[in-house]
Amino acid sequence: MLSLGPEPDPWRAWLADVRAHLPVLDMLARKDFQTRYKRASFGVLWVVAMPVLQAVVLAVVFSRVARFDIGDGSYTAFVMSGIFAWAYLAGTVQVATTAVVDGASLADKVWFPRAVLVLVPVLANLVGLVVSFVLLAALVPVVGDWTGWRILLLVPAAALLVGLTTGLSLVVSALHVYFRDMKFIVQAVLLVALYLTPIIYPADLLGRWSGWLDLNPATGIVELVHTAATGSALPGRALVVSVIATIALLLAGAEAHRRRDRLFVDLL
Repeated sequence: MLSLGPEPDPWRAWLADVRAHLPVLDMLARKDFQTRYKRASFGVLWVVAMPVLQAVVLAVVFSRVARFDIGDGSYTAFVMSGIFAWAYLAGTVQVATTAVVDGASLADKVWFPRAVLVLVPVLANLVGLVVSFVLLAALVPVVGDWTGWRILLLVPAAALLVGLTTGLSLVVSALHVYFRDMKFIVQAVLLVALYLTPIIYPADLLGRWSGWLDLNPATGIVELVHTAATGSALPGRALVVSVIATIALLLAGAEAHRRRDRLFVDLL
């Protein structure tokens, strides 16, 4: 018999509970992915088609209007790599923000940690991220120059991107249970953050103000993807900020769900 009280489980017990429900996560992620592209002739290709279209439009427009100087690298590869990374983060966080509230009917019938609901879009969208980065690696020699070993940086960049997205999703989804305006706040923040992240322009374009971009947790990750795609220098302080922010958000998000999971039901 399952007995639930208001007291949170110890960390070890909570993590064991999440791990025990990984099959549920896998099932929900598969269902989400299959439902999203059901009856779509091109299936998962739509995940890549939209970021590619956006990247091509931005690359054509800004290469002729703004003419940003990114060194010896290809501006098309620069924009495409940034858009691919941002599309995963923004798309996943927007869906994950309301995951706990939207999945209330399911969680009320079958017990499992509600953090699993937040991880569903993280896992379901991972397919699109992998396909995007594989396509990027294949297109780099076509739209730019082969970056050698640096193309392998797409692997740690993807891992860090998934970690940041997961941590951020856990935090905002917990806040959304208490503040239903959170989904609109997240949409607004992501809209502004798109232009405060060096996706379509190099960070040094801002001159002495460029250091402020390093405080954006997404900057280091996007610049690491840029390094893989264009051969630019490895990011320094921005990458350190991204790693620290990712760890902090993961811990904060997990702690919020560990402590509040059993109390969420009173607000759903």
